[in-house]
Amino acid sequence: MSWIKDNKFIVALGGGTFAGALLLFFVGFQGAGRYAQAQEKFQAAADEAAGFEKLALYPQAANRDAKRKALEGYRQSVESLQAAFVPFRPKEITNITPQEFTTRVLAANTEVRKAFEDAGATVPEAFFVGFEGYKTALAPAKTTGVLDYQLASIKSLLLELAKAKPAGLKNLHRPALPEEEGKEFTPSAIAATRPFPLEITFVGPEKSVREFLSSITKPENHFVVIRSLRVTSEKKDPPRTADAKFDKPAASKPSAEDAFGGGFLLPGDDAAAPAAEAPKTADSSRILAQVLGDEQVQVFLRLDVLQFLPAKKLP
Repeated sequence: MSWIKDNKFIVALGGGTFAGALLLFFVGFQGAGRYAQAQEKFQAAADEAAGFEKLALYPQAANRDAKRKALEGYRQSVESLQAAFVPFRPKEITNITPQEFTTRVLAANTEVRKAFEDAGATVPEAFFVGFEGYKTALAPAKTTGVLDYQLASIKSLLLELAKAKPAGLKNLHRPALPEEEGKEFTPSAIAATRPFPLEITFVGPEKSVREFLSSITKPENHFVVIRSLRVTSEKKDPPRTADAKFDKPAASKPSAEDAFGGGFLLPGDDAAAPAAEAPKTADSSRILAQVLGDEQVQVFLRLDVLQFLPAKKLP
């Protein structure tokens, strides 16, 4: 202890040096840990960047220019598509008076009924071009514009159906629009069209189905999309052989030369004798009809008439 008292400076210097060494060791140990963590994060980021560099669309000048060119081409295609639908986009849908709308429904109903009558086709007694609810009531004043637009499309479709000459219209169902129920139609931000659904059921020959479907796929003022189609035959069973009706051959009348029952031929007369005619059979095509079928088909058609909304402004 006397040595420590006699050498206080040396002891203090040694103790301070030891404490400083411990502090430096502790700080260095912590720094080494932080360095290892930083090195590990850097290596992970470097590996991730190296992986990105191997991708096809790594942000380089060439890829940027190629993407810009592709986006410009996409913009042009969208603009041209929007321009192609201009004929099917109504310029403005304005409301009319409920009385005027009722007058237009009555006129359309008369025109469509006459077209079916001229084609020899029938329509249901309660038929009113899909607006049966407005036979005895007026349409809401705020809905007459959109209802009038839908009325024009329905009349156009039914006139095309009448031209195809079906046997009859069985049913026409027009679901109510939101506006008719006191609601508002709010399209989504990306919606380009508003669909007006319609269901049509009719009966007719196969030719009428082909002609009607061909007509609605070539629109003039309204764009129609067929959602579903079901065709069923009126006859559930295939034709049977017992159904075939064979025509009996007409009996041939004896000629003047055949009046003699026995008769005889002189030498050389056999070559000059007229040959007997084969009995003629009238071709009524009844047998062919049994094979091909002459039944009518019933068609259920669910479709949408699309109203194209105003063109979108591209960013």
